[in-house]
Amino acid sequence: MIVVVLIGLTLFETGPANALDGQSCEGAEETACMLDAIWSAASVLPSDKQTRLARPFLEVVSMSRDVALKRAWRSRLAVPEPRQTTDTPYATEKARMALAEGDWDAFLQDARSGGRPFNIGRPEIMAAGARLAPNETVRRRVIETMYELAGPRQRASGLDRSFEQADFGYALAELAMEACDLAEFDRAVALTADPDSLRYALWRHRITGNAGVLASRIRREADADDTHHVRTALEGYGAILQRGYCP
Repeated sequence: MIVVVLIGLTLFETGPANALDGQSCEGAEETACMLDAIWSAASVLPSDKQTRLARPFLEVVSMSRDVALKRAWRSRLAVPEPRQTTDTPYATEKARMALAEGDWDAFLQDARSGGRPFNIGRPEIMAAGARLAPNETVRRRVIETMYELAGPRQRASGLDRSFEQADFGYALAELAMEACDLAEFDRAVALTADPDSLRYALWRHRITGNAGVLASRIRREADADDTHHVRTALEGYGAILQRGYCP
């Protein structure tokens, strides 16, 4: 049993998580360095949790254009290459369903009333609608309606905070990150449940550049009990790998 545990640990070992605490990931090797920082944070977790993180980690690695880097990580983690899916996201399907039954005025009216399909996952469906908008004027109408439904910013903690407001903040922040709109991004993040999250810090750096400065934070905040930190880092940096930096 001891031998098995040691083998499991060796498979994922990258060295002590705090060994490179002061190192940022700047320059041409940013991607390799950032992925190493993220897996370094994962290395403090128990081996079973590292195993569960291997596939989502490789899904992010697969977004890189560096073939050698992708091959090296697949070999290192001994996990098959993630299956590529072309399935339409649930929220996009619901947005298309709503639009098939009426025009954009009806879409926004139904969103405000919270009727089907907006009775579940309204922020996500509206965000999908914004991505489907035929022009910037319609897109802005959808986004401003999302802010309207989110309501004024509430306290960051406490029972009075709206869960849907936080979901609207997340969806709006993602839209702003995709659009490379820094002012809009900061406006949206203020509505989220955790505006200081590593995810949003990485998304913001997609707009401003040089996400590599966050490598030391990724290592420093490694959590030996919970995979949330690593998953947040993957979601944040995954957007940069997938879309590249803003112009």
